[in-house]
Amino acid sequence: MQAQGGAGARAQDVSGQPDLRRYAIEHAVVQVFGVSESELRRASRGRANVALARQVAMYLAHVGCGLSLTEAGRIFERDRTTVAHACGVIEDRRDDPLFDRALDLLEWAMPALLDRHGNDAADTVRG
Repeated sequence: MQAQGGAGARAQDVSGQPDLRRYAIEHAVVQVFGVSESELRRASRGRANVALARQVAMYLAHVGCGLSLTEAGRIFERDRTTVAHACGVIEDRRDDPLFDRALDLLEWAMPALLDRHGNDAADTVRG
């Protein structure tokens, strides 16, 4: 179901294909929070800004994409309780109007990003 093997491993869907939701979410979060994809995928928490970016990614998977806590944990190679904690942290931070606006924009962009990444993958398979 999911790729195992630490920070370099890529989450896969049940068919063994890379999980495009993770790619789309990571792409958006990397752009907004200014962290690298390798930092975002690291098994350890890392610096506070990296941990926050990772929590936002898990929040977007659960809230923005409608995944269960278990499924969001699976694609980010984390436990569902870690995703639940991340969602709580992010909800608490939404009291900050600037942070709340950034999340609103990320949530708004998710459908288009998911569609774009899905089409890119389909083109790669066909091409």
